[in-house]
Amino acid sequence: MANKQEIINDVVIKFAGDSGDGMQLTGSQFTNNTAMLGIDLATFPDFPAEIRAPIGTLPGVSGFQLRFSSDRIFTPGDACDVLVAMNAAALKVNLKALKRGGKIIANTDGFDSKNLRLANYPEGVNPLEDNSLEGYEVIKMDVTKMTREALKDITMGTKEKDRAKNMFVLGFLYWMYNRDMDNTIQFITEKFGKKPEILESNIKALKSGYNFGDTTETFTNRYSVEKAKMEPGTYRSIMGNQALAYGLIAVGQKSGLPLFLGSYPITPASDILHELSRHKSFGIKTFQAEDEIAAIASAIGASYGGAFGFTTTSGPGMALKSEAMGLAVMLEIPLLIVDVQRGGPSTGLPTKTEQSDLLQAYYGRNGECPMPIVAASTPSDCFSAVYEAARISLQHMTPVIFLSDGYIANGAEPWKFPAADDLKPIEVKFKTNLAEGEEKFQPYLRDDNLVRPWVKPGTPGLEHRIGGLEKQNITGNISYDPENHQLMVKIREEKVQKVANDIPNQTLDSGKEIGKILVIGWGSTYGAIKSACQELQHQGVSVSHAHLRYVRPFPANLGDIIANFEKILIPELNNGQLVKIIRDVYGVDAKGYNKIMGIPFTKHELIDQIKSML
Repeated sequence: MANKQEIINDVVIKFAGDSGDGMQLTGSQFTNNTAMLGIDLATFPDFPAEIRAPIGTLPGVSGFQLRFSSDRIFTPGDACDVLVAMNAAALKVNLKALKRGGKIIANTDGFDSKNLRLANYPEGVNPLEDNSLEGYEVIKMDVTKMTREALKDITMGTKEKDRAKNMFVLGFLYWMYNRDMDNTIQFITEKFGKKPEILESNIKALKSGYNFGDTTETFTNRYSVEKAKMEPGTYRSIMGNQALAYGLIAVGQKSGLPLFLGSYPITPASDILHELSRHKSFGIKTFQAEDEIAAIASAIGASYGGAFGFTTTSGPGMALKSEAMGLAVMLEIPLLIVDVQRGGPSTGLPTKTEQSDLLQAYYGRNGECPMPIVAASTPSDCFSAVYEAARISLQHMTPVIFLSDGYIANGAEPWKFPAADDLKPIEVKFKTNLAEGEEKFQPYLRDDNLVRPWVKPGTPGLEHRIGGLEKQNITGNISYDPENHQLMVKIREEKVQKVANDIPNQTLDSGKEIGKILVIGWGSTYGAIKSACQELQHQGVSVSHAHLRYVRPFPANLGDIIANFEKILIPELNNGQLVKIIRDVYGVDAKGYNKIMGIPFTKHELIDQIKSML
């Protein structure tokens, strides 16, 4: 029977299985394959917090959602068209996210009595056999059995052979969506080139899955998605943490400064340390410290010594760094604190996403301790956003907090390579001698932006006192004088506010400049808000969208934009944080819309909320 080719323009696939089934690898390989074809994509990895969660259980399910389309897309999709369920628990956890009429590709071996019991199905109940999946297209495949059959000539143990199940499924999906396998074969060859049996088993399983689709008569449909209509240029698929690391490399190249990362591993920020440690050829030093405090202290030392020091962490780690952050504010030296947010408080939900560190970034230190805050909105935006955060830090002699989150860090999307010449220059000047008429070096004598000079220690004639005690204005000598303390607090605050003169005005992402509802977002809510607003605008609804990169200080014209709208809605993955700040700064009755489930907003949740405000 001939296969029917069908052209479709948008697909959402969820790969789900036990955390040992390789779903993240399967998803990332399908993602890379998709990106190479010039198809737009967005991903949402979702995995357990445990390193090896209990096999077959509901908390042990690992998932990877991928949406790909011939149109421009901004979210990984509200609901799935295809669910790959490697076991009963994967089906149970993810069925609610599958569209009615969607496809379920089920590994029947994962639905034996043991797996059904671990997934908390009642005794004797099997969803693949009891008609409970009516309304879905169920494709049953004994992936385990077919993988073992494909690898019968390889002298490996059964357990080792079963690890190639994910490659069998990937091969079948490559057949189903009319894909070439070459890039995955190349990846497997590079990864397992020194382990010939593992190499052979993975490639054999991949090809067997593809051939199964080609030879079985169960499936008659194959699908193709055409290239997306995107701005011309060279693209690659990139994850948020990767883009962030490359942005920092660019900072080093454009500023001419050596880079120093002092970091302590923490989910979901650790990949930045891993990535940067591979790029020592760019003059980057990476230091895995014994704890969070040592990590930031080493970065402060690097900046004091004339390098650009930065540290990477998540919310619990930033809490531990807060005292040293205060020291950097008092010293007035460049420092970047990258906070890849996760669910909290405490250890909370380490592998789930949340935007709940904004108030910590604003206020979470002792004393009056202001710092600029910059937030990325998508995985690829991490590159330019962290570049801008570093520029502000270096040119304004201040620590800066950069906010990302788990959804941005682990998600992927196409990224158009920027040309080096397109990046804003980062000019850094060290003071090397006394100016004409200057009798003695004054370390806290400021320019028009209230920025003090940066001096490398040991520069002859420019020796000066340093430390965390309050400084006397201009001289930098220790001062306990009450009036001086108030003056210095006000100066440090005004210095941060003056950053607003050095950043672009806020623009609307979509919608008219005057209207009924303005939706203000920050961070990873970008895709869902953009998609919801665009759909409502097509329906004639008076709604506009502004997304903030600069969260402290706000762009100078934000208040004017807000004044043009009757109602303000601020969706956040927290219990209402930016909304408090907007109300305080602009005196408007902004409404919050909050979700604190460790998962992003869907487009339709936001559409319903905006409509309810009308």
